[in-house]
Amino acid sequence: MPAFSYRGRNGAGEVVSGVLEGASPGAIADLLFGSGITPLEIKPAPTAALKQKAAAGSPTALASLFGPKIEHVDVLLFTRQLYTLLKAGVPIMRALAGLQESSANPAMKAVLASIRESLDSGRELSMSLARHPRVFTPFYLAMVRVGEMTGRLEEVFLRLFDHLEFERFMREQVKSALRYPMFVILAMAVALFVVNLWVIPAFAKVFAGFGAELPFMTRLLIGFSDFMVAWWPALIGGLAAAAFGFRAWTKTRRGKYLWDKLKLSIPIAGKIVRKATLARFARSFALAGRSGVPIIQALATVAQTVDNDYIAAEVNRMRDQVERGDSVLRAAIATGVFTPVVLQMIAVGEESGSLDEMMEEISGMYQSEVEYELKTLAQQIEPILIVLLGAMVLILALGIFLPLWDLGKVAVKK
Repeated sequence: MPAFSYRGRNGAGEVVSGVLEGASPGAIADLLFGSGITPLEIKPAPTAALKQKAAAGSPTALASLFGPKIEHVDVLLFTRQLYTLLKAGVPIMRALAGLQESSANPAMKAVLASIRESLDSGRELSMSLARHPRVFTPFYLAMVRVGEMTGRLEEVFLRLFDHLEFERFMREQVKSALRYPMFVILAMAVALFVVNLWVIPAFAKVFAGFGAELPFMTRLLIGFSDFMVAWWPALIGGLAAAAFGFRAWTKTRRGKYLWDKLKLSIPIAGKIVRKATLARFARSFALAGRSGVPIIQALATVAQTVDNDYIAAEVNRMRDQVERGDSVLRAAIATGVFTPVVLQMIAVGEESGSLDEMMEEISGMYQSEVEYELKTLAQQIEPILIVLLGAMVLILALGIFLPLWDLGKVAVKK
C-alpha cells in the first residue's frame, strides 16, 4: 500500500505532520478527519520518509508477507485488556508496556512498541494508532479520538470491544453456515469430474460394441466426457484463470462496488448480506452517537465500517444531503437501501431526539434476524442442493441405462 506524507492542524490548532499508508490521498484525508486533524497538504511520501517510517517500527515487505499476521482477535483482546487497565487507573504507557510483554503475537508486539515510541515523542494515542492503518480502522481511530476529547477513553474502548465482538460473531456465523453447503458442492464437483474422466469412458467402450444408434442423452454424456478427457488441463486452467480474474476485478474500486451491489440481489444470501450490513451500520452509528460524535462525522466514519462499497457510497451520499440541511430520514429514503422498518425507526428517533437508541434497537433486531437466517441457511439451501444432485443423477442414469434398456428389449424380441 502506498505511503503519503501529510501536514495538518489538530483540534488545538497546532500543526502536525507524519506519514500514513493508504490507497489514495482521499483515503488519507478521511483517516485524518476521523482522527480530528484537518489536512493542509497530502503528497506521496519521499524515500527518506519511508525509511524513517520503517525504522519507527513498520514491518518490512518480507515480514508482512511471510511473518505472523495481526488478526481480528488480536485487536479484540488489545481493546478489552486496555479498557480493563485504564479502568483500574493504570497509566497508558505502563498499560501498553504490560500488553506488549504479554502479547503472544510478535507482529502485535511490534505495533505496540511503535505506539509507545510514538506516545513518547508527544503524539496523541489516536495519532499513534493511525500510523498502523492495516490494524486499526478509521472508525476505531475516530472513536479513540472522541474518547480523548471527552475524557471517556476507557468507556470508548469498552464500546469498541462490544463492536469488534459483534463483528467477529457475524463472521463466525457466516463461516459456520456456509461450511455444509460448500462441502456438498465440492463433493458434487469431484464426483462429476471422476464420472466424466473414468466412468463414462468405460461405458462408452461397451456401447461402441453394440453397433446401434445410441440415445441422445447417452451421446450427450459421451460427447461431454470426451471433451473433458481431451481438454481437462485447459478446463482447470480456465477455471483458475477465471477465479484469479474475478478476484483481481473485485479488488478494483469499480469491481468491488459492482460486486457488493450484486451480492444484495443473490437469492437467499442477498437478504442475509443486506441485514448483516444494516446491523453493522446501525451498531456503528449508535456507538458513534453515544460517544458524542457529530452526526456528519459519524456518517463519514460509519461508511467505512459497513464492509460494502455500494452501501458505503449511499451512506456518504446520505451524509452529503444531511450536510446540506436535509433530515436524516429524508436522506435515508433517498438512498433506497434501507428497509421500511429502519426508516420508521429513524423517523421515531429523529422526532424523539433518541436516534442512537433507535439505531441500537435496529442493530439488535437485525442481529437476531441474521442469527436466525444463518441457523436456517442450510435448510434453505438443502432443497436446491437436492434438486441439483437429483438432476445430475437422473442425467447419468438416463444416459447410461437407456442403451442397456434398448439392448435388453432387442434381446427379448430375439
